[in-house]
Amino acid sequence: MSVALHPIEEATMANPYSEIFKVPGTKGFASAGFVARMPMAMAPIGIVAMLSQTHGEYWLAGAVSATYALTNAVAAPQISRFVDRLGQTRVVVPTTLISVLAFAALMAAANQDWPIWTLFVSAFLAAAMPSIPAMVRARWSEIFRDRPELNTAFAFESAADELVYIAGASLSVGLSVALFPEAGMLASTLFLAFGSAAFIMQRATEPRVRQLELGGSQGSAIRQRPVQIITFALIFVGAIFATAEVSAVAITKDLGQPGAASLVIGVYAVGSFVVGLIVGALNLKMPLQRQLAIAVGIIALTTLPLLIANTVPLLALAVFVSGVAISPTFITAFGLIERRVPEAMLTEGITWVMTGIGIGMALGAFATGWVVDNFGAQNGFWVSVAAGTVSLLTVLLGQKTLAGERYRVASPAPVPQAAE
Repeated sequence: MSVALHPIEEATMANPYSEIFKVPGTKGFASAGFVARMPMAMAPIGIVAMLSQTHGEYWLAGAVSATYALTNAVAAPQISRFVDRLGQTRVVVPTTLISVLAFAALMAAANQDWPIWTLFVSAFLAAAMPSIPAMVRARWSEIFRDRPELNTAFAFESAADELVYIAGASLSVGLSVALFPEAGMLASTLFLAFGSAAFIMQRATEPRVRQLELGGSQGSAIRQRPVQIITFALIFVGAIFATAEVSAVAITKDLGQPGAASLVIGVYAVGSFVVGLIVGALNLKMPLQRQLAIAVGIIALTTLPLLIANTVPLLALAVFVSGVAISPTFITAFGLIERRVPEAMLTEGITWVMTGIGIGMALGAFATGWVVDNFGAQNGFWVSVAAGTVSLLTVLLGQKTLAGERYRVASPAPVPQAAE
């Protein structure tokens, strides 16, 4: 005899990831957003791979790549601020067009041996690329605001970011080496152009523009205390991420097994990816600020075993363990931004946090490299310990602020829609 399941039991048994994609339009903007964000991982390393082959000078390749990355880190939050005020389509179209044309000019300059200054100008203009991950998360927030499904959606996006960084860099370098120097950058630019075009065509899920009520802050989202706290904390989480990569390369080289570095870095990403998906499938009732404190606390605690990992197997195990809380940290951090930041500033708020992660990775790589050069490969992980401690203290001291309420917003101002 068959027994009918209670609706609550059916919901419990259902795959939460399949549930969020039952909403019309979600598959379209999520898949387009995945393609459009590929340049996040492909462009910086693609510039290095291209110019190191065409010009034979790594300092030049690194300088041009840094020009692009640092300019984008500064510009992305400002672009997202305009997105919040004007709507996604009105900002994504011109900024993406500028970025695509600048990338094309950069490839032409490299191929045709144009003057060096054209490389830097092209890289500077290419940094107009908007933050697609922030806009994708804004769409999920519009659909599932104040609902448990939003946690699952953010977990999916964190997993997508992990896949982009795992596959994007390898694809970019692989194409440049196997085909021709500009191949990686060409693929990255095509992903940006076609992915962004497909994304903005999904007009039905585009968030409406919201205006702050009188009395709400009209300035940048970075002036919001929750954004400051979370961004500062995630700068140091980003530093931990970079430290693991740099130290893994240095230690495996010292152990006479340099080829093992890619394996060690791979398990770091895999641990974060798997645990992030699991957390996204759970409907945790604990307040998000406490979840963030626990996740960052685990990150800080798991940096300690890295100090005694003196063989490749031990290093791989320690790095795997230290990576398990990375995705949960990002998921809860973005969830807090969504709940504590005015809705009229959501895209910019998310972008600031992502910028913080990128800044932390750059600073962490620099600091770890200095420590490794001066004190040995194994001591590079002390940067992770210090960064984990600062990040945890930041989150703990900010618990009261992160538990507060966000500004309320006025009635939405609709974005002009294309005729059906």
